[in-house]
Amino acid sequence: MRITFKLYASLTEYLPPEARRGNAVQLDLPEGCTIAQAVEPYGLPMKLVHLVLVNGSFVPAEQRATRALVEGDVLAIWPPIAGG
Repeated sequence: MRITFKLYASLTEYLPPEARRGNAVQLDLPEGCTIAQAVEPYGLPMKLVHLVLVNGSFVPAEQRATRALVEGDVLAIWPPIAGG
């Protein structure tokens, strides 16, 4: 199956160099692949994985290891962001 994987803000550094400008990469994954399994090869420190959305819907931390992705999903991840 194919999904779109997007990383935002400082996390774009974990994408391949050619994908950083657009902050997204297409992934071919096995059926039943979970969010955690899809993210693992990119070496994201879990302390930097703050907001996770699949097709615009929030996925709580406790569901990321079991939530299976499906064909056409868009997985987007943001780090913690502070402002003032």
